[in-house]
Amino acid sequence: MTSYKPGLHIIAEFTTAEINLLKNAEPCKQLFDNLIYSLDLSKVGEVYHNFENGGFTAVVCLTESHLSIHTWPEFNLATFDVFLSNFKQDNNDKVKSIYAETLAFFNGIEKSKQEIER
Repeated sequence: MTSYKPGLHIIAEFTTAEINLLKNAEPCKQLFDNLIYSLDLSKVGEVYHNFENGGFTAVVCLTESHLSIHTWPEFNLATFDVFLSNFKQDNNDKVKSIYAETLAFFNGIEKSKQEIER
């Protein structure tokens, strides 16, 4: 029997000098849509919610799994996670790319990061 390694899960927190990017989900939605398209992933659902006093939450469900972000501009903080299954192919590089591109987009300063091999 062949063993199966489900995939890589990155969980992180970051701050930014671009606090305005933490206030509204639309620029992040464009980023996520572009990443999903460019990495040939398949979106099956999404929820983006802007909070009245700023900040947003977003969860994107993929056939490969998910990515999510939650922001608190009043604390200059965002939490982010991405997990892609390796069921049909090794997606670990895609996970790392999504994280790196997200951090770069927000001009993020990493506070913490965990890479979990599932």
